Amino acid sequence: MSRLDTDRLSEYTEPVRTDLEAFDARLHDYLRGDSPLISSIARHLLKSRGKRIRPAFLFLSTRAADYYSDRTIDASLAIELIHTATLLHDDVVDESEMRRGQETVNHKWKNLISVLMGDYIFAKAFRVMVDIGSIELIDAISRATERLSVGELRQIEETRNYLLSEEEYFEIIADKTASLFSVSCETGPILARRDNQERRRYARFGEEIGTAFQIADDLLDFIGDPKITGKEPGIDVMNGHVTLPLIYTLKKANEASRREIIGVLKEGNHEESFGRIHTYVEESGGLDYASRRASELSEQALESIVSIGQSVYYDSLVNIVRFAVARAS
Repeated sequence: MSRLDTDRLSEYTEPVRTDLEAFDARLHDYLRGDSPLISSIARHLLKSRGKRIRPAFLFLSTRAADYYSDRTIDASLAIELIHTATLLHDDVVDESEMRRGQETVNHKWKNLISVLMGDYIFAKAFRVMVDIGSIELIDAISRATERLSVGELRQIEETRNYLLSEEEYFEIIADKTASLFSVSCETGPILARRDNQERRRYARFGEEIGTAFQIADDLLDFIGDPKITGKEPGIDVMNGHVTLPLIYTLKKANEASRREIIGVLKEGNHEESFGRIHTYVEESGGLDYASRRASELSEQALESIVSIGQSVYYDSLVNIVRFAVARAS
């Protein structure tokens, strides 16, 4: 993220700054390591922390609804450990060399170590959940983790499937990305022992937000600034990831244009080929359509929790959601 983006995000998460600091302290404790190698990898991972967007949503939604408890920090830790573990495995699958501006674990060490470190962090996450002592939370996070795995596998399965429908795309990103957002927002009512209707409301809120965020990320593959995103535009689409802007473009195109677009996608020259794909997608309205869908989903999600009432926490949720989606507009 740029300095401006980081400052804006810090501003919006200020109401839960103390929670995020406590979360960071607990994360450092849990990744301290049971061997010199694990400690070295943990230090490497902690040098470049992410945006902590899932913990931020968990804390803000919990505080806004007055569901905060002494187990909330640990719940956020379990979910973020699972997220971290999946990133280690993803980098092996994608053969990535860089993440968040530094070498990936698989590149700095090797694939085997990255996979095993991911397994270790998964085990840590489930230990945290057991210590919390809520079978409902264990069930919800386990289901979210299962969904995440299904989404990752389906994304691989559908690589270069240019017949992928919009409905199938939404199913994949709901599992792959939105599942952890969903359980993050559902954590509050789970730990507060609220009824299933309230749990579903917050789970749906997180699901729609997570889906909107993934659409925004997919848009940034077309229009993102490498200095902000950390990668060159077009990497995902030219590697066969079929995302909403492209799906819309292929759907709108006639048969001849569709064949031409798919032919360009299969070419080897990344820079030149992506330039042509970008033109197709922009002229077809694919970028505008995806941006509109992300905005619609985010506003729909915010509307579903408006009844909790105004507070600094609710205002921050609104600001983060609109800011994240607007970055891809």
